[in-house]
Amino acid sequence: QVQLVESGGGLEQTGGSLRLSCVVSGSIFSIKSMGWYRQPPGKPRELVAAITTGGITSHADSVKGRFTISRDNAKNTVYLQMNSLKVEDTAVYYCNAKIGARWDSYWGQGTQVTVSS
Repeated sequence: QVQLVESGGGLEQTGGSLRLSCVVSGSIFSIKSMGWYRQPPGKPRELVAAITTGGITSHADSVKGRFTISRDNAKNTVYLQMNSLKVEDTAVYYCNAKIGARWDSYWGQGTQVTVSS
């Protein structure tokens, strides 16, 4: 059984920074890709950033230059450094891992990020 546990969310002011972490544990044969999604209030879930095992990253246009995804393969951990936070970054942030030959998708429970003006 695969488990993803996020941490690091909270309340921050505009312009501030937060760092999210996500640890993947369980029956992990091969993690192909890890990423962060977010779901603002009343809106659909959207991809924020992703990173492959080889370190190739992608970031949504809305966060480029402000957010940085990274990972520690030895610790099965992915991070999201969020700088210059904006009110519109307020959302529940979910960690995602794609594992195995079929790239099965697994999700964390979500962590709330609230940015106040």
